[in-house]
Amino acid sequence: LLFYFSPPGPDQKVRAIPGAGIEIPIYILGSSTYSAELAARMGRPYAFAGHFAPAEMMHAFDIYRTQFKPSAVLEKPYVMAGIPVIAADSDQRAEYLATSLQQTFLGLIRGGRTSPKPPVESMDLLWSSREKSAVESMLGLLVTGSPKTVRKKLDAFISESGADELIITSDPFDFSDRLRSFELIVDAKNL
Repeated sequence: LLFYFSPPGPDQKVRAIPGAGIEIPIYILGSSTYSAELAARMGRPYAFAGHFAPAEMMHAFDIYRTQFKPSAVLEKPYVMAGIPVIAADSDQRAEYLATSLQQTFLGLIRGGRTSPKPPVESMDLLWSSREKSAVESMLGLLVTGSPKTVRKKLDAFISESGADELIITSDPFDFSDRLRSFELIVDAKNL
């Protein structure tokens, strides 16, 4: 990528048009400790995909911060964390909307991708205790709630992780609920 976007040179057979010569910030996005090591070695900002693979995030951040080598693009470590957030007007409504995401991850651990499913009142009839544990592990960073609850949980996450920036996904089943979730996440930020 760095070569692709660099100013055109004699050995460059493929050029980004438009884009060649433009200095775009390049982050290393990953979900493993290897990506943390690479970002640290290159002196690049590091983004972790905690919205689907949170288990190694804190360890990856630690590796990145301790092994970081300053570069021409970055003097000190900079981390972003991807986290899933579902906001609604009440905590209960947000938890209800989150069952769609839980069903998606349940489909993944059962070995197949499924189309998004509408929320359900309870997941108890849909998953076994082992499946519940696996889904909850994959969604370990899921934040649900009203704006006040979301703000409290996001503040706690930022304090614990030291994240400089967040990548927020919000995937309620219904598009209007998705838009509302993002509106309420913005409201939470402004509290």
